[in-house]
Amino acid sequence: MNKIALVAKREFLSRVQKKTFLLTTILLPLLIFVFYAMIIYFSVKTEDRFTIAVADNANILNNKLENKKDDINFTIVHNTTAAQLDEQLQQKKCDGYIIIPADYDLMGRDSLQLKSGKAIGIMTREKIQKLLNDILEEKRLMALNISKAKIDSIQNSNQLQFTTLGGKKETDTKAGISYGVGYISGFLIYIILFIYGTMVMRGVMEEKTNRIAEVIVSSVKPFQLMMGKITGIGAVGLIQFIIWIVLVIGLQMILPLLFPDLLHHTVNTPMQPGAMQAAQAANNSGAIHSIMQGLNDVNFPLIIGCFIFYFLGGYFLYASLFAAVGSAVNEDPQDAQSLLLPITMPIIFAMVIMTKAVNDPNSSLAVFGSLFPLTSPIVMMARIAHGIPDGVSIMQLVLSMGLLIAGFLGTTWLAGKIYRTGILLYGKKPSWKEMWKWAFRKS
Repeated sequence: MNKIALVAKREFLSRVQKKTFLLTTILLPLLIFVFYAMIIYFSVKTEDRFTIAVADNANILNNKLENKKDDINFTIVHNTTAAQLDEQLQQKKCDGYIIIPADYDLMGRDSLQLKSGKAIGIMTREKIQKLLNDILEEKRLMALNISKAKIDSIQNSNQLQFTTLGGKKETDTKAGISYGVGYISGFLIYIILFIYGTMVMRGVMEEKTNRIAEVIVSSVKPFQLMMGKITGIGAVGLIQFIIWIVLVIGLQMILPLLFPDLLHHTVNTPMQPGAMQAAQAANNSGAIHSIMQGLNDVNFPLIIGCFIFYFLGGYFLYASLFAAVGSAVNEDPQDAQSLLLPITMPIIFAMVIMTKAVNDPNSSLAVFGSLFPLTSPIVMMARIAHGIPDGVSIMQLVLSMGLLIAGFLGTTWLAGKIYRTGILLYGKKPSWKEMWKWAFRKS
């Protein structure tokens, strides 16, 4: 155990003390933050509006037209012909125009035409059409002496509520947050297994190519060397991941200070009347309250604890297999790629199951994926985000952890046998069949 700790310490310090570690650990989140801040800046600060002139010859709009979107701006024009509007388009005084003819039938099926001076994207088209349909629908209701508020109250009167057997309410917000947390947690472990597993394999290949392993194994057993390398690189990954989390959370808290208009951009718009601002502020307040309530319903201590366990368990399980492949191949990376398929396929398969588990955590496929050791580190995080016992039972969680530990011990024993032979073997391209013989060959 002391020799494993010495090898782990060497692997840890040799990577942490490099400039590349500091650059990737600190500079990468900062670059992502700067890129994210630039996106927010340009989305909030830019005033890229699509201005539409409306010639209301039928006086349907009563010379009044409320703007409900910042990026779509309707303006009423009077005593303007189509030729004059075409000229305004050419002079770029407006981006398009709509002419409502004097004989336009509000209750009929007459269609209107939007003429623009440039191509309009599909998203902008949908916004314009929805806004115009809402305006005309409101005018039709007013013509029939029916208020739009009554229509809205009828449409929103009945809502289906979801509860569990214990009487606990399951809101859409809580389900959405559980979906997001489960998907992000599973995807992070998926990325970690690939990045740090490959790092272990390359470290083993480098020592074998430089003949360093021949010197080290004279005083350290090959199994101790493999375990020390896996532990040291795993500690680097854990430290790097914790720093990333702290930086991301800290930088997210800085965003409201850099962009104070971000929270109020959709509320305090100069085109909205006071009543509309108050209504939208109330809606935003209700949405924030719903989100906070959903966050309180999510058991984050359980999720964080399980994330650390499955991160370590999944890493040690796959890192031992990556180390076995690295010990078997020589300096040619193509040899390693040909042997990685049986290792990477379960990880990819786990991602496929996870996309099912975040939507249906109690399906038979999700239960199998969360119990099978090669897929449980990713799939179980998608289920555990929905809570206990709603997403996963305590028995299934304990069984999954036990099987993962047993799987780690089994793969470590298997990889150790391969590592012992492969680390000192040169000049031969191995196959899985030959590596299988190494694993079960008697000492």
